[in-house]
Amino acid sequence: MEYLQYLWLVLLGLGVGALGTLIGAGGGFILMPILLLCRPDDKPATLTAISLAVVCCNAFSGSYWYARMKRVDFKSGLLFLITGVPGALAGAYVVEFIPRHVFNFAFSLLLIAGGIYIFFKTFGNGPHRHGSRPTFKRTVIDADGVCHEYGYSLGLGMTLSFVVGLASSILGIGGGIIHVPAMVNLLNFPVHLATATSHFILAVMTFVATVVHLFDGSLTRAEVPGLLALCTGAVVGARLGAALSKRLHGRWIMRTLAIVLSLVGVRVLLRAIMAVMHG
Repeated sequence: MEYLQYLWLVLLGLGVGALGTLIGAGGGFILMPILLLCRPDDKPATLTAISLAVVCCNAFSGSYWYARMKRVDFKSGLLFLITGVPGALAGAYVVEFIPRHVFNFAFSLLLIAGGIYIFFKTFGNGPHRHGSRPTFKRTVIDADGVCHEYGYSLGLGMTLSFVVGLASSILGIGGGIIHVPAMVNLLNFPVHLATATSHFILAVMTFVATVVHLFDGSLTRAEVPGLLALCTGAVVGARLGAALSKRLHGRWIMRTLAIVLSLVGVRVLLRAIMAVMHG
């Protein structure tokens, strides 16, 4: 029976890794709700530590494959990490003080709001309206020879990265569900470059947060076997997700993200309400 448990964890990691890489969110937005539902008595810090470790493995693997496709805007990614890493460090510290019931409600509402935002902002028929003048110009040519030219406000991008780093460490979701739509709608990134660059940023930020959790005791030896099974599946799933991204239009990637976020958010919210009512 123990082997079946680890097989299930590998398959879960595979699905998390594939979908997380496909949309650039790292997969934590899928794994974290499952952990919340399956382990109702654990502290948020423990669950976020597990989720971030899996996201870290998934993001490093996905970043490698996206880099081979030349879709990662490394210059922008490194600039965003200047503020994203401090945000991740702050979030890893703050999560220790958040009660479980507060965490559940906040997490579910964020997922629902994120899904609604992406749906209406990304799939409107009218032109996108950006909140800042593009002052930082970028040109990226991918492995297929496609030239992507775009520009954004560097100050806005770095501010968003701090918020993403903070939220990702607190919620254990990697931050891609916030970063990808923000990069597309506010920073003018092409969808495929946003997912790839977000994955690179997530790899570094989640690594930093995971190291913090290793030192503060949130990740214990008892979690290692299951964590290794999840990470194994996530690494393989990252390769699958990167391959699928070449076959899917950006609109479908964002549509998948919006629908999944909303459904998962509703499920976690209902579970949180039931727990309070019976508590």
